Amino acid sequence: DFCELSLDSTTAGQNLSVSDDNRLATLVKEKRLYPDHPERFDRWRQLLCGEGLTGRCYWEVRWKGRVQIGVRYRGINRRGDGDNCCIGRNDQSWSLFCTAQSFTAWHNNEPEEVPVPPPDSNRMALYLDWPAGTVSFYLLPSVGPSAKRTHLHTFHCTFSGALYP
Repeated sequence: DFCELSLDSTTAGQNLSVSDDNRLATLVKEKRLYPDHPERFDRWRQLLCGEGLTGRCYWEVRWKGRVQIGVRYRGINRRGDGDNCCIGRNDQSWSLFCTAQSFTAWHNNEPEEVPVPPPDSNRMALYLDWPAGTVSFYLLPSVGPSAKRTHLHTFHCTFSGALYP
């Protein structure tokens, strides 16, 4: 099922600007003057979506530059700059680090290079099959609906709670 997700601005780090419709996050140089909130990441440039997922769900992401895309449990630590707060660097999250040259899968602070050519697109699809314990990442073609998507990585895990993109 396609999931329509919205960003939770109360979790956004201070160098992220969230659009009024909660669909776009942009990295900004000057820190935003967000009110303090217990859900906010205070050091990392991260945020969560508002919807926790426990079924089968598909969604798409567009990005520019370097970005970590993934899922995590809601209870991930938000205070400080340690690995326990950063997506993919702990046992509470699964992510793909994307650059113009490569992809690296991260879980529990263990990187795994994804052996694919440099991306020609900035579009990614994620498919969560929570009951089966998988989250998969696909590079989507930059043009044309008939172009083929490229499987990048699948994590396998027995999930213990809702996951938040």
